Amino acid sequence: MDNDKKIYLTKEGLAELKKEYDELIGTKRPDVLARVTQARNMGDLAENAEYVASREELTFIDGRIDELEVILKQAVVIRDVKAVNHMVKLGSTVTLHTENKKEIFTVVGEWEADPTNRKISHESPLGKVLLGKKVGEKVQVDAPAGKITYSIIAIK
Repeated sequence: MDNDKKIYLTKEGLAELKKEYDELIGTKRPDVLARVTQARNMGDLAENAEYVASREELTFIDGRIDELEVILKQAVVIRDVKAVNHMVKLGSTVTLHTENKKEIFTVVGEWEADPTNRKISHESPLGKVLLGKKVGEKVQVDAPAGKITYSIIAIK
């Protein structure tokens, strides 16, 4: 992970990551550490499946803690953009129209992107072409099925 890169998050996204970090530090890591200690006290570590499993889980948790510390250190909170200049910016919710279909997306930083919940990264193909656009403009995105043209019908 690039330690100088800004990581854009909404207030909600930052709160979720802080909550996860606090839970890992305050609850999960101490619980797993206790399991490692208990399993170590059982004797032969070479054939102790509980010890191996708990050590692997501890390694995963420590890695995630390290990752979250970098993210939280580099986080830049996306301002409440409520249609500033009526342009798409990070944090904007955009209503698009394509082929008789209306779709609504929120443009977020890459760490918050969740396409199943209609949150797209500003670095995704659609996110990139939407940034800076206004209501009434059309954008085109290359997709596996071919080019898709979207009309921007609303920005919040």
